[in-house]
Amino acid sequence: MTDITKSEILSTLKKLDKKDVNTDFLILNSIKEYDSKEDKLSLTISVPAGVPVDKMKETFTEALKNEFGDLRKVDIKLESKGIPQKNPPQGAILPGVKNTIAVASGKGGVGKSTVAVNLAVALAKKGAKVGIIDADIYGPSIPLMLGINKKPQVFQSRETMKMIPLVNYGIKIISIGFLIDDNAPVIWRGPMASGAVKQFMTDVDWDELDYLVFDMPPGTGDIQLTLVQTIPLTGAVIVTTPQEVSLVDARKAVKMFSRVNVPILGIVENMSYFIAPDTGKKYDIFGSGGGLGLAKSTETPFLGGIPIDPRIRIGGDKGIPIVYDMPDSEQAEAIFNIARNLGEQVTKRNSQSDSEVEIILDSDD
Repeated sequence: MTDITKSEILSTLKKLDKKDVNTDFLILNSIKEYDSKEDKLSLTISVPAGVPVDKMKETFTEALKNEFGDLRKVDIKLESKGIPQKNPPQGAILPGVKNTIAVASGKGGVGKSTVAVNLAVALAKKGAKVGIIDADIYGPSIPLMLGINKKPQVFQSRETMKMIPLVNYGIKIISIGFLIDDNAPVIWRGPMASGAVKQFMTDVDWDELDYLVFDMPPGTGDIQLTLVQTIPLTGAVIVTTPQEVSLVDARKAVKMFSRVNVPILGIVENMSYFIAPDTGKKYDIFGSGGGLGLAKSTETPFLGGIPIDPRIRIGGDKGIPIVYDMPDSEQAEAIFNIARNLGEQVTKRNSQSDSEVEIILDSDD
């Protein structure tokens, strides 16, 4: 049989039913190393972190065998990683970081830090290189939620002096909470707090990351503006709860990021519902459909909802995220689904502008 081209492979995979496996992220450059000889085809495909690679591998293999009937063997390797932003600016502050994501909320008390921590760990468990910056200078909770009570080391060379981020659960972490006493309040004016967040980007050795997650303070103030003015954010994730008092402020957060040209990668609804452990009955304690309604009204993706469960709270208090401690639970599965949806949104955003150009450049393969 004649050799199969990259374009033919892409066309075949794009025909797949989106309900079975979403292939929206696929562009020609997603197909990396490949070899087509006689009745054998081997290829490597880059997929977003969080995508269920086992199911996808089986589906891709079957589709290619059905399309190219002479194939006896198909060997597919799926690389799970973050797709980088296109054309990073020269002299970028975070040259080794492919994607920067702000996890934000319009108000406090919606579980934003819980979502940020579990999303970061979920992405890391799916093979991505992940870091997290605790940008909530006045109320740093990341050290507690990730079970770390240490101070970062400092590496000094002739040219630079950098802090080394602490590591736990496979992610790199920095927080003002590592640098001050546990009981010491941060009594700083806005510019000082904003300066600390900027230093966490410039003075920390992040090396190479697929995702750098920012756990933002609530609201739309100095730190948010400093972040969007310092680096080109890949996008923001807005966390809300179903009730209107939370949705009102979440809408403001969506508008704030939109006004400064930061894409909204999606809405996460925390405390969506409660499942009674004795009966299995579902209760909408704070109402229902608020997060999905917000996503529709603002024309942004809805990444998913996370149920209320004491184990999520206990995991945060003990420094053991539920996606690490109970990865097979329904609650953890909801977060893994959100991480997968987030990875797909990031890839889609980064691929949109240059996908047609890339296909033209590689069309001779």
